[in-house]
Amino acid sequence: MNASRIALVTGANQGLGRALAEGLAARMDPDDLVLLTGRSRQRVSDAAREVAQLPGTRSHVQGQVLDVTDTDDIARLADELRARHGGVDVVLSNAVARLLPEESQAERADEFIDVSNTATHAILRSFGPVLRPGGRLIVVASSLGTLGHLDPRLHHLFDGASLDQVEYAVESWRSAVHNKTAEEAGWPRWLNVPSKVAQVAAVRAVAAERRERDLADGTLIASVCPGMVDTATSRPWFSDFSQAQSPSEAARAVLDLVFTEHVDPTLYGELIRFGKALSWHDGTPPVEQDRLLRP
Repeated sequence: MNASRIALVTGANQGLGRALAEGLAARMDPDDLVLLTGRSRQRVSDAAREVAQLPGTRSHVQGQVLDVTDTDDIARLADELRARHGGVDVVLSNAVARLLPEESQAERADEFIDVSNTATHAILRSFGPVLRPGGRLIVVASSLGTLGHLDPRLHHLFDGASLDQVEYAVESWRSAVHNKTAEEAGWPRWLNVPSKVAQVAAVRAVAAERRERDLADGTLIASVCPGMVDTATSRPWFSDFSQAQSPSEAARAVLDLVFTEHVDPTLYGELIRFGKALSWHDGTPPVEQDRLLRP
């Protein structure tokens, strides 16, 4: 099909990713296409069929198998969308590896980093060049992704870094985890913190290179914190969910960024929460959280 606009959501089988795909399909036009992606062919197919059949769905919805831990797979899909459709208009990077508090952080490090960070780098590298003017490339991160959540000894690795430098820092962190030198170097035990900081730093790096051109044609590249969301991924980590949002509720603020008519220059390249940019240098290292976790 020759769709007018193309939207892609990673990690879209369930939770927030599924809600983002549903929201896109409800807000986009009948000639548009939403690609709902995941690693399991059956789950992707089932989810795409269910979203397509929802009463509020307006656009076309297709399942697309995509392994975000395979950088070649990401590059192939980007090339395919450029060849078939001339590019892509919306990319929502949402994939995350589920991690439980009782699990060893070190034993799960490779999978967690591959899904959250290696994939983010690959999506930025592959889909940034095929993002059409006026497009949206948004990485779902967390308020934990601000620099202040890291030990000050590590700030120089991410502050003002290029994408190559962020990638190098992530791999250095991975090696330190395996070599059991991470904590003495200042890395938090909780994988989620450096992972989220690195995601936001990667977005900032790419946005810094493209800022002038993107603002001129209304393109937005940013990271976003959706707030606390009641999902199977987040529930094991928090005891009080009284203020948590459902995935559909949390998706609204992200989708508002996608469909806003004008790009606010103060939001471009930033970590955005509920329509406002969070300060990159804010945050406090989560010492108490670390004490509760297995190395």
